[in-house]
Amino acid sequence: TVSESQYSCLDYLSVWGCVRVCLSIYSCCVTPSHARSLFAPSCPEMFFLSLVSGAGGWSPQVTDRQPWLQLDLRDRMEVTAVATQGHYGSSDWVSGYLLLFSDTGLAWKQYRQEDGVGRFVGNVNADGVVHHKLSHSIRSRFLRFVPLDWNPSGWVGLRVEVYGCAYKSYVADFDGRSSLLYRFNQKSMSTVKDVISLRFKSRQAEGVLLHGEGQRGDYITLELHRGRLALYLNLDDTRLRFSSGRVAVTLGSLLDDQHWHSVLIERFNKQVNLTVDTHTQHFRTKGEGDSLDVDYELSFGGIPLPGKPGTFLRKNFHGCIENLYYNGINIIDLAKRRKPQIYSGNVTFSCSQPQLVSTTFLSSSSSFLSLPATPSASGGFTVRFQFRTWNPDGLLLSTQLSLEPQRLELQISNSRLLQTTQNLHPAVSTGHRVNDGLWHTVSLGSRSLQVTMTLDNEPSSTIELADHMDAGDNLYFGGKRTDNMTNTSLGCENPTLAFQGCMRLISINSQPMDLNQVQQGRLGKYKELQFDTCGIHDRCLPNFCEHGGQCSQSWNTFYCDCSGTGYAGATCHNSIYEASCEAYRLTGSSSGYFSIDPDGSGPLGATQVFCNMTEDKVWTVVTHNSTDPVRVQGSTLQKPYVMKFNYSASPEQLMALVAGSEQCQQEVVYSCRKSRLFNTWDGSPLSWWVDQGGERRTYWGGFLPGVQQCSCSLEENCMDMNYFFLSYKEHLPVSEIVIGDTNRTGSEALYRIGPLRCYGDKSVWNAASFYQESSYLHFPTLQAELSADISFYFKTSVPSGVFLEDLGLKDFIRVELSSPSVVTFSFDVGNGGVVLAVKSHVPLNDRQWHYVRAERNVKEASLQVDQLPLRFLEAPSDGHLRLRLNSQLFVGGTAARQRGFMGCIRTLNINGMTFNLEERAKMTPGVSAGCPGHCSGSSSLCHNRGRCIEKNSGYVCDCSQSAYGGPSCKEEVSVSFDRESSVTYTFQEPFSVMQNRSSQASRVYRESTRARENMAFSFMTTQSPAMLLTVSTFSQQYIAVILALNGSLQIWYRLHVYRKPDVFSPSPSSLADGRLHRIRIHRQGKDVYLQVRGENFDEEVMQAGSKGFIGCLSSVQFNHVAPLKAALLNRGSSLVSVRGHLVESNCGVLADSTTSHPLSANKDKEQQGNDTRHDSAVIGGVVTAVVFITLCVVVVMTRFLYQHRQAQRDASIKEKEHRHNLETAYRREAAYQAEPVYRAESAYRTELHLHDSATLRDNREYYI
Repeated sequence: TVSESQYSCLDYLSVWGCVRVCLSIYSCCVTPSHARSLFAPSCPEMFFLSLVSGAGGWSPQVTDRQPWLQLDLRDRMEVTAVATQGHYGSSDWVSGYLLLFSDTGLAWKQYRQEDGVGRFVGNVNADGVVHHKLSHSIRSRFLRFVPLDWNPSGWVGLRVEVYGCAYKSYVADFDGRSSLLYRFNQKSMSTVKDVISLRFKSRQAEGVLLHGEGQRGDYITLELHRGRLALYLNLDDTRLRFSSGRVAVTLGSLLDDQHWHSVLIERFNKQVNLTVDTHTQHFRTKGEGDSLDVDYELSFGGIPLPGKPGTFLRKNFHGCIENLYYNGINIIDLAKRRKPQIYSGNVTFSCSQPQLVSTTFLSSSSSFLSLPATPSASGGFTVRFQFRTWNPDGLLLSTQLSLEPQRLELQISNSRLLQTTQNLHPAVSTGHRVNDGLWHTVSLGSRSLQVTMTLDNEPSSTIELADHMDAGDNLYFGGKRTDNMTNTSLGCENPTLAFQGCMRLISINSQPMDLNQVQQGRLGKYKELQFDTCGIHDRCLPNFCEHGGQCSQSWNTFYCDCSGTGYAGATCHNSIYEASCEAYRLTGSSSGYFSIDPDGSGPLGATQVFCNMTEDKVWTVVTHNSTDPVRVQGSTLQKPYVMKFNYSASPEQLMALVAGSEQCQQEVVYSCRKSRLFNTWDGSPLSWWVDQGGERRTYWGGFLPGVQQCSCSLEENCMDMNYFFLSYKEHLPVSEIVIGDTNRTGSEALYRIGPLRCYGDKSVWNAASFYQESSYLHFPTLQAELSADISFYFKTSVPSGVFLEDLGLKDFIRVELSSPSVVTFSFDVGNGGVVLAVKSHVPLNDRQWHYVRAERNVKEASLQVDQLPLRFLEAPSDGHLRLRLNSQLFVGGTAARQRGFMGCIRTLNINGMTFNLEERAKMTPGVSAGCPGHCSGSSSLCHNRGRCIEKNSGYVCDCSQSAYGGPSCKEEVSVSFDRESSVTYTFQEPFSVMQNRSSQASRVYRESTRARENMAFSFMTTQSPAMLLTVSTFSQQYIAVILALNGSLQIWYRLHVYRKPDVFSPSPSSLADGRLHRIRIHRQGKDVYLQVRGENFDEEVMQAGSKGFIGCLSSVQFNHVAPLKAALLNRGSSLVSVRGHLVESNCGVLADSTTSHPLSANKDKEQQGNDTRHDSAVIGGVVTAVVFITLCVVVVMTRFLYQHRQAQRDASIKEKEHRHNLETAYRREAAYQAEPVYRAESAYRTELHLHDSATLRDNREYYI
């Protein structure tokens, strides 16, 4: 193969006048933009760099609208670097430019650097030299430098130097009917390793480049499909050969641009690397074999029918291929030398150059091209052209009709082609997704009394006219001029949007339009156009949408659809789930099934667990596939019994969960008869279990690793050896159990492995205190090239300080407290420094905890502080993307040891990874682990979103943002309603997420992806239908939570006024049963846990609202607002409107007392039926207590007297007790597990996705 290394390819290819002999012995020629012909050399000045001495330079004429400097290298060269300098002895230089390249000098392509940036940084004075080594080399003959910016006090001035070397190429031209056949020396070729490389440029979006197949079912096909490269590869699987479901690996985009693209296929056994230009995809092949068996031949340019050369099964390739190598064999060289193993039908060995010149419409607001409508001899008019774009809307063509003031317009509307004649006829549309980035051919013509529109190969659409219609004097492409236009002031009027994309092959009345004359000012008028090139760029390659998000794009940007991924944000970076059960408890949730994402925005997805929230601990319970007792018999060490446990979470998720928990344990119940755990003679294990890392473990009974016994055996207190916990969390969970000694008569083992249970979240209160301004904690370099989310809590009394900082050569990222009330987030990725600031209305150095979250990705940057409004800034569409850092990450200070932070930082999380501040603080001077104060520990002093406030002699709980009250924010705030009563809360500011402030869909999309709501309330009623809660906007959008006629809960969500609302009913059972029900609704972006929205409610919602609500509502929360609490405590507030009679109630507390012990429900009913005998029950209880105490004393005395005798009898009854204790343990474990399962069944979690099909998942998550 040919080496593509460019580091040894740095010869000078510079120019001096017209025929300077360059250092690499190649002659060159220069063409400035004001030359009469693109190929007429202009030699009045010298344009080479003056590195040591010399003068000269290029400056265009002031009248040039779009100046450029073009170099002809006389032959195709490999260019690896460029350098620029200003005009000698002047104040003229170029500070920014584009670099274009071309094989023909007619069709040009813009060079883009590694991260898609097309702009090159130029000079800052006339004498300095700025070099740019190209990230990937250019193989071309022509180069064009297009100035973008220059010295504002001078003019454009440029000297250039080009570096590279000669480029040798073997070229073959395929005309769409030709092919190359490479025939093997033997009947078939079998390979386990293949390397295929080639370069191609295509004139169409379809065509086969390579094909080979074998009789066993092997095949390889490389073809262009819709401008993308598809590779079909299968090894020994006949089923796939004859099916229509062959799966292709696709890569690349817009490959029909008539420019060269490189392809490399590397295969070893089933492992394959496919590289197209700079993008590589790795995959494994289908099939059962490791070798590729191809019979007879490989074909290039098409798939010929057997025995019929020149006839093809699929569309053949039309374009050029060069440097085609198959396993080191130069196929084109063999064809040129007419070797017998090559059949070359109609293939020529020079690349023909088509005259397809494109023009780019740069602006969606002001671009247009005006061309004269040449008269037609037959009357009427015809227009034909090709276009390609990503935008779903845009004006393609408009003209004034002879029937003034009527106009004929052709536009893209909602991705379809739409033809309108104002006030004359209804619009006619055709096509589907014409904004797919491919070239489309459209023709429009009028003849007699008809107007006909044709798109590609689709049937024509016709409008019948009542009178003859002719076009006006001019046709406007891409936009239309205003009525007050002058020759010197051109503008564009856009009722919708102007076209933003590329056009070519424009003909009017069968006369081709020469766009070169337009560029030179000899034909028509234009504005905001770029000639000779199509500037379309695929912004979804590579796909910057994370976690499986789907990428779509417009001309200037891309969008990520995060539906169903479990993530949200501009690039699907942020998990919509909390990281742990502890985090759910801090939001006020109670026990139930939850989806947790242990690594947040990291690569691991979410998993469903049961969160058991007790008074002192929050347990995370992960189940597996075998929780029932299992009896084992007949196993030996040679043929042991093996059970592998499959958990509801992946091994990676389990590792993250265990690592982030304070403690984990797993219950093991084990009993055996005539079965040994260890060999009596040598101590080798006969039974064992396997840990999470695959290691064999032989310790039992909760003792430490390395001890092959149960802990009770060493402590001599074995009362129940068959029931114990494994609690060394680094080895949990149990992934496998092996039992190998139950093959004797009467031998058996009985075991049960319980679920994994963990408690605590080590990250929540992982804190460090900084006492010196010069101190900091350092960590490895931040890995955040494309996206970074940083979150933490801080408290301080100082006015300023840097929270964290990481630096590169030029790039940096920093979060700091810049003043007592301002937090700033600043960074630079190469586009200049960016600063986002959030200002608080109260000081942030108040020694209280404050939350900060900063995020930067390729789409936007954002900064959130506490509950203050989110600040965000969109990234430039064509700027640098990658944040390149190389220093350590400094936390609490800077590399310069200045402006360091003094105070406490906790829960530092970056890209889903929690930083262990406490561990690093133990070895750092000026920093200590933990943080002093009442509000700095994991003990829950304030509940239900209550905020802990430090005081000099203690703390208080701020319950202003909680729906609960009381000293610890635990007291329910409940209100009883009758049919006429209601509470209305008016937001102080418009709810921007729900309010459609823009008519542009992209703006609405961006707003909705940043949206986040949390709602929670409890209710108790026996009436249905009933209106529980609504949230509405002025723009007719709403969220409504109602009880339907049958008592089932329904959530109505209406964001789009002209669409039907999404109605979500998570359960058909009636909730109007007089019991307390707790509802929690969470939405982030388009993913919703019971989500909602506006006014003009639909009929069923209105019917429920008309019935009102009779019952009790408790603990109502919407984001940071508690409307019910505000209604009770702020009756005079202008934000709260109360209708009817409200009575404060304690239904939430009463319901908790009646439902907290569900297994005793019958006893409660019995007690309610015997209220008249309450006093007798009390007396009976006292007597019973006295008798019980007396019996306890007798038992203690008896145990003391017979203790010695009992000890002698223990040995004889030990085996009987062993069997009895096993069964008792099983019954106790079953009872132990029953209660949380019972509670879990009544507390279901629901999930909804807007505008999607309904799906029911096994984990009880629902989508609509």
